[in-house]
Amino acid sequence: MGATHGVEVTGPLHDRFDEILTDDALALVAELHRTFEARRQELLAARTARQERISAGADLDFLPETKNIREDDGWRVAPPAPGLTDRRVEITGPTDRKMTINALNSGAKVWLADLEDANTPLWENVIGGQLNLRDALDRTIDFTSPQGKTYALKEDGELATIVVRPRGWHLDEKHILVDGQRTSGGIVDFALYFFHCAQRQLDKGKGPYFYLPKMESHLEARLWNDVFVLAQERLGIPRGTIRATCLIETIPAAFEMEEILYELREHSAGLNAGRWDYLFSIIKTHRTRGRDFLLPERNAVTMTAPMMRAYTELLVKTCHKRGAHAIGGMAAFIPSRRDEEVNRTALAKVRDDKARESGDGFDGSWVAHPDLVPVAMEIFDEVLGERPNQIDKQRPEVEVSAADLLAVGQTGGGVTMAGLRNNINVALQYLAAWMGGNGAVAIHNLMEDAATAEISRSQIWQWLHNDITLDDGPKVTAELVRQLIDEELATIRQAQGENFDEGLFKQATQLFTEVALADEYVDFLTLPAYERMP
Repeated sequence: MGATHGVEVTGPLHDRFDEILTDDALALVAELHRTFEARRQELLAARTARQERISAGADLDFLPETKNIREDDGWRVAPPAPGLTDRRVEITGPTDRKMTINALNSGAKVWLADLEDANTPLWENVIGGQLNLRDALDRTIDFTSPQGKTYALKEDGELATIVVRPRGWHLDEKHILVDGQRTSGGIVDFALYFFHCAQRQLDKGKGPYFYLPKMESHLEARLWNDVFVLAQERLGIPRGTIRATCLIETIPAAFEMEEILYELREHSAGLNAGRWDYLFSIIKTHRTRGRDFLLPERNAVTMTAPMMRAYTELLVKTCHKRGAHAIGGMAAFIPSRRDEEVNRTALAKVRDDKARESGDGFDGSWVAHPDLVPVAMEIFDEVLGERPNQIDKQRPEVEVSAADLLAVGQTGGGVTMAGLRNNINVALQYLAAWMGGNGAVAIHNLMEDAATAEISRSQIWQWLHNDITLDDGPKVTAELVRQLIDEELATIRQAQGENFDEGLFKQATQLFTEVALADEYVDFLTLPAYERMP
């Protein structure tokens, strides 16, 4: 790698990694790093400064300095790009070979190829995922399971449109250094995919499309837009070819939806309601603000809670006002082939969820399993018919105030021993899998990603620091949490039997205990988890 001045790859070069880590691809990573790293750090510092103001008692509000953007009815985002006009069902999942084939074949309109929350940033996953995406576009991908089952792609015309989700601005890539500095994980993911696959996508009549996670302000969207402009210029691809859908999955971003669309307007493909990370962000942002901002246990928080209705209704209104797609949230249920009663109950919830979204005006929604594609498709077909979307469904009657978005205290539900145990059980199982390299984990018939563990440990931290007494039991204390960790670990060990990995669960327990019981709140548990990885 010496031909690329100032770039050092410290990760091992496994089979075919040199096909991705070429000098020209790394040169693009290096230029983007050198141009934008200082701004990334400034924006991360701005997050910290805003958090300090909120912790001191300030409330989030719509920005007075960008009122002119919100009140200007004249601007629109770019029209939908090829392959993104009809997005009525999108499937999400990591970029391993089996999932790549299954997702593209699933019948969904879009595949969110996830390099973020459903993917552990193990070096092998980071570069292996890039290889799988390129192989899929070249139609050289196949997979044979240990049981001998083979997987292959359908014809191109039947495949979902690939939309890649890079890592968020807060995550580093420690295996690629530029001038001795760690690079941004998001820029690495974006640049390697864009360099190798942008033209491949254009040759297939589509384009390089992205989902942008975890943003907290329109200035962070502006940074992405500037990255896109420079990358297109360097590769000789027309400006505006890239399209990006932003996840509104942080509470600060909910106050800047229009501004985020505006910053990315020539590259915008709309907004998505990232419900699970949104709950995590509400807890994280208001963790020291007392009982007015205390959420009940996570399974009790539904999309009909007043604050969640305000958030989703505002998102649809904002998107359609600006000609953008509004994409709904995740159906995480995994169909069971052994328990029909579980299936019936869960599918009824999925149908209700998708019926609400389609009725509210969402243009599409997410599922986590191929078997849910027909269910979600049927619901959206009923509303859309032959229309590709319902961007024409304006919502002028929707009026959402800052108080509506912050109405956390109006969320029904309690805090029970079962809820506390569930948070511990699910987080331990997820983190053990994460440390082992798997970021999309089936737990209790749900497909969980990093947001699950973030909500679980954040709720426990918040309950501990607000002297919460369980509805059906004792006060939440560090001693109680430690006791329940031991008990839930024993339950998991018994359930998993010979599949229980002592080493991974030891790491998971140490990490979970550290972040859930810490005096100082850790912003993202994936940060200390990543440092424990090779």
